[in-house]
Amino acid sequence: MNRSLVSRATVLLVAGVLTAFAASAADKAATAKVRVPLPRPLDSGVNDDPYPSAYRPLPSQPAAIVHATVLTGTGEQIDDGVVIMSEGRITAVGDATTAVPPGVRVIDARGKWVTPGIIDAHSHLGVYPSPGVASRQDGNEWTSPNTAGVWAEHSVWPQDPAFQRARAGGVTTLLILPGSANLFGGRSVTLKNVPAVTTDAMKFPGAPYGLKMACGENPKRTYGTRGQTPMTNMGNVFGYRKAWLDAVRYQHKWETYRTKLAAGESADPPDRDLGLDTLAGVLAGRILVQNHCYRADEMATMLDIADEFGYRITMFHHAVEAYKIAPLLAKRGVCSAIWAERSGTKMEAIDGIGANAALLQRAGSCVVIHSDDTTLIQRLNQEAAIAVGAGARAGIPITRAQAIAWITANPARALGIAEQTGTLERGKMADVVLWSGDPFSSYTLAEQVFIDGAVVYDRHDRRFQPRSDFELGQSGAGEFHP
Repeated sequence: MNRSLVSRATVLLVAGVLTAFAASAADKAATAKVRVPLPRPLDSGVNDDPYPSAYRPLPSQPAAIVHATVLTGTGEQIDDGVVIMSEGRITAVGDATTAVPPGVRVIDARGKWVTPGIIDAHSHLGVYPSPGVASRQDGNEWTSPNTAGVWAEHSVWPQDPAFQRARAGGVTTLLILPGSANLFGGRSVTLKNVPAVTTDAMKFPGAPYGLKMACGENPKRTYGTRGQTPMTNMGNVFGYRKAWLDAVRYQHKWETYRTKLAAGESADPPDRDLGLDTLAGVLAGRILVQNHCYRADEMATMLDIADEFGYRITMFHHAVEAYKIAPLLAKRGVCSAIWAERSGTKMEAIDGIGANAALLQRAGSCVVIHSDDTTLIQRLNQEAAIAVGAGARAGIPITRAQAIAWITANPARALGIAEQTGTLERGKMADVVLWSGDPFSSYTLAEQVFIDGAVVYDRHDRRFQPRSDFELGQSGAGEFHP
């Protein structure tokens, strides 16, 4: 054989081997690249709750409240009723024939009423705490129309004395929201209203996050006066749509990345964005939209935007014109968080009416009475009573058994925790209020408040009237005397 041909064949053979080796090495390198996980903080899907709840129920003992008028929150009123709690759960609810197990502490509640714990679906306690000094005003990040990346829990001050005032009003759970200066204000957090030093010790276990959005005058006033966008309702809607477009693209990038990984292909991860993480969580159904919105037409526009981008709105807050679109809200399953009477405070609230709640109830829509106020949170039962009275004057009778759901079962639904609390039913958390009388009377007070079966407030026992460390420090009652 020609020596030059042999040499050429040898070269080709060696080159082929080297090429095969290089290809094999490249395949191994690609495989290694695919299989090496991203560091946890860089992967938006690895840890959906990096700040988990550290809540632990307070010590409790089995108790039975007997001979009370019981409003279960399910639409039922039980006269001469019984509620039994054990190991932090409700174990029985019934009439006087309900057997009380031996060894259970019995609370005779003749002439008194029992309801589920009150849930305030719109609160700023801890982020706008008392005293209201400038250095503690942590509820609004006024720096951009879109601050979806901030989380309210990182502003909550657990030592806010207002938490105890709310407990004295029967409030056992709160949704703490960022303020409404921005189109996207950030994430909300649901808290159990227990004394605590850290926020994670108050976080409601398993409660979904919410996204605070705001429409109408607040974003326009905040940014329009600075000559920035938005300064009109057109600008508001543009801001929402642009943000959701960015979120859809972001979600698609991560889905494409994970699909390639699952197929064994090499893929570069997208850059993580904390604000888009929140919006993508909404698109995926993990985060609930809590939308500040007063006017009926603006609520309808927000529903259209939700349809355009494939997410749903859980609740409109401050929805003073909800009665105008009650059938639409009922059809869409959207709750309305409202006051009993608050109109004329600004132009977008000019058409507020007292019968708002009753009209929504008649249309089969979800009604929630909320506070948005450190004083009103102490008497949400009275606010519900005012709304009942306005309905009666409009010819729409609402029973107590129906109205109690406005401050218990319905807000639990809107917060995504209805499977755990909000009604007096066997197996649910023993979040319970014992009232001195009819809770819809202005003369009635919360006598005892239970959270997971533990007494967190007792009007007649100072041992269960806790004060925060801040209050103790200011009063001098916490001084150490050797």
